[in-house]
Amino acid sequence: MLLSNVHIDSVLSDSERRAALYRGDLFVYSPTPATRGLCDLGREMITEAFAPHDPRTIHRHLSMEACAAVLAKLKPAFIHHPRCKEILPEIISGLGGDREKVYFDVPRMRSAYPTDYLTSGIAYAFHPHRDTWYSAPMCQLNWWLPIYEIATENCLAFYPEYFAAALPNNSEIYNYVEWNRVNRRDAAKHVKSDTREQPKLQGPIASRDVRLLCPPGGVIIFSGAHLHETVPNTSGLARYSIDFRTVHLDDVATHNGAGNVDSRCTGTTMAITSGALISNTCRLT
Repeated sequence: MLLSNVHIDSVLSDSERRAALYRGDLFVYSPTPATRGLCDLGREMITEAFAPHDPRTIHRHLSMEACAAVLAKLKPAFIHHPRCKEILPEIISGLGGDREKVYFDVPRMRSAYPTDYLTSGIAYAFHPHRDTWYSAPMCQLNWWLPIYEIATENCLAFYPEYFAAALPNNSEIYNYVEWNRVNRRDAAKHVKSDTREQPKLQGPIASRDVRLLCPPGGVIIFSGAHLHETVPNTSGLARYSIDFRTVHLDDVATHNGAGNVDSRCTGTTMAITSGALISNTCRLT
């Protein structure tokens, strides 16, 4: 049985932290000026998009179709906002990342609405899964930040006991290139249900989850190999968060990372040419 260590505002070096993350440890950091800046940007865009309503109670004011239409414009606008690529290097280097060797993906804005509202498509409520079932490299690290206050009823949940234990799943159905070609662009069309076939557990979970809370702008860092999920939102308030992924070039080159216990997907979220990472990953500048 593996129970992950949880590190609060750790002073470990980046190499020591990565080694611990690949063993299944979880890291939580207090807000920094850079993380606050990213969350402030997200909050400003969310507030403007849903005005004059409170974004956290938008389920009381808009139909699911109307909310999905707002998110279909809001989320890509955030992803491609020029400030994001400026702030992410500040966040990573401020927490010990190497500007020469850490690559980051574009940040995603996530929304988690009450369980009887919008949980499909562009607001997909993720079931227990590993990112490595979705063609993520075993050295991928996830950085997760809440934009508003969160509670145990609307946060992330982890299942540390399964970090190094294989689980029945159908990850062999997933190919990243094919998903991008066929399914990603249709997310906003799936409002009341989501018919896109995705990797899922094929059996029950017999372990209690672990839920970590941090203030807006706080950061939770975890391995993409961790089994985690979007907690079914029973808080009565929408949850908005930001996440992005990183890899360290040395770990990519040496195939260092978490162990692959049960991922059988194909393709990769990384593209490599002439020794450089390309596609959705960008070098820190």
